[in-house]
Amino acid sequence: MSKEKLDIPDYNSLFAEERYVQQRANKKQFEAPCSEQDTAEALAYSKSAEYMEKNFDRKAVVINPHKACQPLGSVMAALGFEKTLPFVHGSQGCNSYFRSHLSRHFKEPTPAVSSSMTEDAAVFGGMNNLIDGLENSIALYKPEMVALCTTCMAEVIGDDLSSFIGNARIKGVITEEFPVAFCNTPSFVGSHITGYDSMLKGILSYLYERSGIKASPGSGTESGEKLNVMLGFEPYTGNFAEIRKILEAFDTQYTILGDHSGNYDSPATGEYEYYYGGTKLADVPLAANALGSLSLQKYTLKKTQDFISGTWNQPITAMSTPLGITGTDKLLEAVSELTGLPVPASLTEERGRVVDALTDSHPYLHGKRVALVGDPDLLIGLIGFCLEVGMEPVHIVCSNGDVDFNDVKFKDEAQALLDSSPYGSEATLYIGNDLWHMRSLLLNDPVDLAIGSSHLKFAAKDAGVPLIRVGFPILDRHHMHRYPIIGYQGTLNLLSLIVNTVLDELDRNHSGFNYDLVR
Repeated sequence: MSKEKLDIPDYNSLFAEERYVQQRANKKQFEAPCSEQDTAEALAYSKSAEYMEKNFDRKAVVINPHKACQPLGSVMAALGFEKTLPFVHGSQGCNSYFRSHLSRHFKEPTPAVSSSMTEDAAVFGGMNNLIDGLENSIALYKPEMVALCTTCMAEVIGDDLSSFIGNARIKGVITEEFPVAFCNTPSFVGSHITGYDSMLKGILSYLYERSGIKASPGSGTESGEKLNVMLGFEPYTGNFAEIRKILEAFDTQYTILGDHSGNYDSPATGEYEYYYGGTKLADVPLAANALGSLSLQKYTLKKTQDFISGTWNQPITAMSTPLGITGTDKLLEAVSELTGLPVPASLTEERGRVVDALTDSHPYLHGKRVALVGDPDLLIGLIGFCLEVGMEPVHIVCSNGDVDFNDVKFKDEAQALLDSSPYGSEATLYIGNDLWHMRSLLLNDPVDLAIGSSHLKFAAKDAGVPLIRVGFPILDRHHMHRYPIIGYQGTLNLLSLIVNTVLDELDRNHSGFNYDLVR
């Protein structure tokens, strides 16, 4: 067998070749570009304090917001249920964006279909597209449930999903028994976390109401002893494995409501399947009789939490993403309180090992100034983690942070958390701002580290700040979603990621005589 090397350049080296350099130079005659001097001057000005003031004064445009639109979140929620096909009522282009964005993060295919609305549907309505799409997708992909959501186009023209689904049943395209859950997810308001919540609530309420079961928390031999757990818009498949490990250590029964980890961590067996795992549809109505529910993203899952506490009349404990020692302690205390079971000795021992690791790394993290970007629940977890290891949050941007839980706004909770520690004294929260604002902050008030998704990459690069990729989406690194960041094991993973970035920077900027091989 030949071992001849294939010379296949990646795009970095390919487009550095002279032919492409020349091609770009030739194109400029058609573009009326600024001169190189003008470009350099504009770039330098964009880094100034004067420009930063203008940047923060802008109102009419958003530049690189750290959020996606509602239907993307609803697609993820739909994929958390057994043999469920997400169906996007809107244009094919919208659906392609949702699929590609999720697939680029998880490095797995995202099965989802679209009603493929075009100009005529925008004028006359998309009912025929939706009915034809339902008929074709059920015949081709054989799901056990379809979960419908909307895009901007369908929302602007006022398409009525409930009526359209009813007409599809009248026409015999789908039977009366075939489940079609749905929710409205207008892209021009909210964000991906809003869409996730709307779809999760839509699926739970739809399957519960059609079952005829009457909620009776703590009753029933099949479900009364169980605990419901919701991870929310969860970009880490490893977090599902971690929560399972924790609950099994408690030796308690549980149902994860919305488990997309199988779809986004599927095996390569040589054959592709459309559906991998997910919460069983039959388990959803029975979840109404569980002991209680545990939500790990309280700002994300507002509608779902209200449904469970209201319609199911079920006790629910809601918290933000449990990062770090303190966050994990709260998680274990919540499980213990809901189930009446003591915290297992194995988890107490694991906690001790991670506390030891934090102590080992503390000298390298203490006093490090950091910038943070993320969704509200993740940011609460990250702020808590930073404070407990002695890092100092300075700039905190949350594009979709105008949310509240039990009448407490995210900004107020985050500020109270920062005020609880001297390490939070220099922090400023920016709610509704975008990553172009963050760029100005990084350039004019430098920090040691930036923590956020891949979208923070260019702002961090312009400022010369190392980026630690945490959250969604992570597009330019592989397999990070497979490692948990919640629980004690997740704390160790997050600690290792951050401290080793710091050590990499020490080596990269070494003085020439010391690579720190001693401590």
